[in-house]
Amino acid sequence: MRNWRRGVVGEKIIVKIDPDLEDLIPGFLHNRAKDVRAINDLLDTQDFDAIRLLGHSMKGAGGGYGFDLITEIGDRIEVGALAADTAMIREANAQLDDYLSRVEPVCES
Repeated sequence: MRNWRRGVVGEKIIVKIDPDLEDLIPGFLHNRAKDVRAINDLLDTQDFDAIRLLGHSMKGAGGGYGFDLITEIGDRIEVGALAADTAMIREANAQLDDYLSRVEPVCES
């Protein structure tokens, strides 16, 4: 697993993306931010099946958009949900929230 904290807290994380996906990236990242909030709400009700589905979706989609770390975090969320491990889910969700606040997509030329 890669170190998701590249550098100090608050430092931008540059991710090179395919120019063909440039128009899709803002919506993709916005939806992941919605997932962070949804997972927090789902933890309150302990809806591990819904959390697992969100993690699984992230795992499948992240790399396709060039965000491999979202894939890794999605995997941890899915595994945590399967084990009903709220601490693991909360940690992965916090990592996703931090990542989304710092990621800066840049089109490859």
